[in-house]
Amino acid sequence: MVSGRAAVLGPGGVVGTAWSLGVAEGLRRNDIELGEADLLVGTSAGAIAAVGLTDGRDLNAYAEHPASGAAPIVDPAVTAAVFEVLRGAGADPASALRRVGKLASNARTSPEQVHVDRMRALVAARDWPHPNLLIPTVDVDSGEPKVWRGADGVPAYLAVAASTAMPGTAAPVTIGARRYMDGALRNGSNADLAEGSSALVLIEPLAHVFPRTTSSVSRIARIAPDVTTIDIFGPDLADRSNWPAAFAAGLRQGAAAASEVRSVWSR
Repeated sequence: MVSGRAAVLGPGGVVGTAWSLGVAEGLRRNDIELGEADLLVGTSAGAIAAVGLTDGRDLNAYAEHPASGAAPIVDPAVTAAVFEVLRGAGADPASALRRVGKLASNARTSPEQVHVDRMRALVAARDWPHPNLLIPTVDVDSGEPKVWRGADGVPAYLAVAASTAMPGTAAPVTIGARRYMDGALRNGSNADLAEGSSALVLIEPLAHVFPRTTSSVSRIARIAPDVTTIDIFGPDLADRSNWPAAFAAGLRQGAAAASEVRSVWSR
């Protein structure tokens, strides 16, 4: 557990990735650098954003979608089935996640390497860009969570690829002898990993879809999509054509939230 300031960046698909990066840039333009957090937790879309804001690049480079090539092959029926399974998980979440893992394994999506290559092109980083960056995933076969750290010796882009592998949208990602899927399946934004921090900035692209994340951290600033941003996101979180507008919306909201974040972020 790392004490001090923490930033948690949650899942949100393609549009949520763009929006989170825009938020980080909006804060940066107001002299708030989330990359200086003592602890960073990046899940799924948030994993991409967390690497982006700590690897030294200009976040304005993300104003347009940086990836090229055809859109990924997806299996929306599997994604829908995943949420049905999770809604009925009850007191046995590990069993439910094993069922989700089977759905992920059988989904008709782009090949695993295509997804890994796409994430490698998007985040570029092989070395872990922050000493206390945590990237959650879930083991496909056991249903057990795995939170990746720099000390694990795994390339950052590979952990990002695993954390963004939502069943039905991307194939599970192999790391070592195991396969892993989207880290949001562990615990949404995974803000529990920041418990014990003195201050927390929580960026949640899907706050309007899922229940409000709870945290015992006393000093907390939350940034969630406003009504205008939700309209920009649209019904398809994987719509790459909405990337530029989502980034601009995040830029606007990050700047608007700067005063609140500064009150929490100042040491």
